[in-house]
Amino acid sequence: MIPAASMSLEATNQSCDCGEPHEDLIQFLENLVNELGFFKDRYILNYGIENAANQSRDLDRQMDEKLEIFLKHQSAALEMNKPYYYYLKGKLLNISTTYSSEAESLLSKAIKLDPKIVDAWNELGESYFKANEFAKAQSCFEGGLREKRNKVSLRNLATILRRAQTETADSLKKRIELITCYSKEALKMDPQDGKSWLNWGTAQLYIFFGTTQSPYTIKQCLSAYAQAEKDINCKTSVELHYNKGIIFKYQELYKQALESLETAALYDPMWEDPKVQGAQLLQYLQNIVELIRTKGKLKPKKLKQILKTINFKYLGPYSAAGQCGETTTALHNVPYNELQPGSNVGKVILGTVICSVVTESAVPFTFCSIDKSETIIVTTLYNLAAGKGVIIGDRVAIPQPLVTDIDFHYKDNHFKFRTVRVQNPMQMIVNGKQVDDKVVSNASLCVLDH
Repeated sequence: MIPAASMSLEATNQSCDCGEPHEDLIQFLENLVNELGFFKDRYILNYGIENAANQSRDLDRQMDEKLEIFLKHQSAALEMNKPYYYYLKGKLLNISTTYSSEAESLLSKAIKLDPKIVDAWNELGESYFKANEFAKAQSCFEGGLREKRNKVSLRNLATILRRAQTETADSLKKRIELITCYSKEALKMDPQDGKSWLNWGTAQLYIFFGTTQSPYTIKQCLSAYAQAEKDINCKTSVELHYNKGIIFKYQELYKQALESLETAALYDPMWEDPKVQGAQLLQYLQNIVELIRTKGKLKPKKLKQILKTINFKYLGPYSAAGQCGETTTALHNVPYNELQPGSNVGKVILGTVICSVVTESAVPFTFCSIDKSETIIVTTLYNLAAGKGVIIGDRVAIPQPLVTDIDFHYKDNHFKFRTVRVQNPMQMIVNGKQVDDKVVSNASLCVLDH
């Protein structure tokens, strides 16, 4: 029995009419290039996720067959339209996920012969991008825009800008404005284009971690990704599913995060990052469950001593009427086991750190604490400068705690624990004193761009 993938490949070969060209040779060759692009974008949908590991091999085979056809008709095509033939052949080679020096050479020739071929500018920019020559890539995308405002150049310029290094707040602000401008213009040009929605979503993700981390921005990002998934050419985008996994992890929607990272890993088995991120998150959650079960692996005597150190004086300014943000609020101290899921307005909790949770990721800093009721909660602390945090024995007070109850199954694991999320470390009181602003730094997670 012939495997489904093989049958589909044969059907593709027959449909491309690889014998004699149509009346318009250049159009015939362009159709071959477009077919290979569709083959790549829709491989998982057409051949099944079980064949994902074969995608690179099958893409190379398809490309080799089409290159033979290009070579067969090269003399005639060069006579008809030399620059456009160079562009088409360069684009064909550029469909590969790896850099091709031949593609770069052909596309450079096409532009020198005819600088008005906008698509050649964009393809050459893509080629430089693969070679990590970002300044040259940016120059090409700008060259494409000079010839004509187009969504591909705009999207790629936004991508280049997201990779640039920022030295000052002003330069970051200017860069974010340009990213927003380019991404929005590309989307307006074609609101049905999933790639433009994907670009807009990743721009929102960049803005989220680069600025004030507004919940509205992250909501816009996920909404854009949902729109991108409606486009058949984006449904299996590794960037989309990987970044969704990172967002869900940040939102502490751990089951969705694990599933999205697993999907990204299945769509591109050769790319290690989704597997690594998924494995690290799984280990992080397993560590939390184990540390709660063993009470931080502390000996009974040590735990008893820690419980004795919990004293109301460590509530600091929250002991009666304290400052919470810009509003003075009378806060009521409650034990951990009386907290409700969601925001606990008007309440403050106090406990002692019994352990920190070891993780490969610096975000969030995570620790477990115990209170007088001997209940243990997990605190996830965001926007903390590298190397900062709390240590075992620290008394920590948290005003108006934001509580989430984690309870889900994933594969052979059952994760059940309660978390308190702290977005601003300066709201915490550690050993009776407010946390210094020097420990605050914007969170930065590993997102995939392009």
